[in-house]
Amino acid sequence: MQLSDLRPLYARPGPWASVYLDASRDTEDAAAAVDLRWRALREELEHQRTEPDTVAALDDVVRRHEPGVGDYGLAAFATGGRVVHTEYLSAPPRRDLAAHGPIPHAMPLVAQRGEQIPWVRVLASRTGADLDSVCVGEVPRKAQVEGGSRYPITRVRAGGWAQARFQREAMTSWKRNADDSAAATADLADRVGAEVVVVAGDPQARSMLAAQLPERWQDRVVQIDAGSRAWGAKTEALDDVTVQAIAEVANQHVETSLDRFGAQRDVGAGLPAVVAALQRNQVDTMLIVDDPSSVERLWIGPDPTEIATDPGQLTELAVTRPQHVRADAALVRALVGTGAEVTVLGRDEAPDLTDGVGAVLRYVDQGTPGGTHG
Repeated sequence: MQLSDLRPLYARPGPWASVYLDASRDTEDAAAAVDLRWRALREELEHQRTEPDTVAALDDVVRRHEPGVGDYGLAAFATGGRVVHTEYLSAPPRRDLAAHGPIPHAMPLVAQRGEQIPWVRVLASRTGADLDSVCVGEVPRKAQVEGGSRYPITRVRAGGWAQARFQREAMTSWKRNADDSAAATADLADRVGAEVVVVAGDPQARSMLAAQLPERWQDRVVQIDAGSRAWGAKTEALDDVTVQAIAEVANQHVETSLDRFGAQRDVGAGLPAVVAALQRNQVDTMLIVDDPSSVERLWIGPDPTEIATDPGQLTELAVTRPQHVRADAALVRALVGTGAEVTVLGRDEAPDLTDGVGAVLRYVDQGTPGGTHG
């Protein structure tokens, strides 16, 4: 998972207030329930001596945010009286949380995002296509394509002297409309960096569209037998198959990270080794088991690579006032600052991962703990 969209969280000095709120609107009294939950979080921030203007800024965002539908959550991060990042969560957070500290507490956000896969879905018909997409850190995008060829669309039944001509013209119209839809699909896929392109709808229309996508997208296309552009058509089956296709790509990401980590043998395993690798800007992808109850802490300085298990390591680097923070918060900051990625794991996916954390390294040399020059 890439974390580049979180850079604004680390471009400003702290202290930071981090809030995770169940903002669900799934019952008649939901608005009152959300208000009660937010009051409790606001009181917790005040108890932690959060600056009043920062609390006020968060209060404004929570009370004025555009309500979602059903179960969802809201994450917000603020400093110096300004909310810097707000994000809707696809489900309520594990628990409502308010934290005040030197750096943002972004690990719950990262964990809840999961292995996010940018994707494009195309619902094709003979006259055009409906497109929607999701990209990490951005709002969903939607588009509609109406092909330039409107007549004839339906192939005639057998019989009649002009049958062959109408058959050819119908096929030509379909192909032209598929060309238009394929061009729009490729453009959207390029813009969001899609890793999977789900093509659904009319069987022949989707086959034509998929065939006309540029070669670079061919190995990312998944055709599914579901969905229709017809007015009132149900979307449940289409949504289910889309989620499954995206989940398969996400699982491949996790398996690839675990395989790459395993190939390193004992290099990059455990919290001290990961911290050492982050100090050297050596981490390509960090693997971490999500553990909200963790009490592990690390020391940090102003720079993302100023991270240590002992404050003495930082004083040797001329950091005058090392700060003691949650380990997962410090790790996320270092990953964002060094352009590294993260794979969040469940306990059952990596039961033997030392300290619940490891790193796939960009390189291994003589200075790498447990490594050799190569």
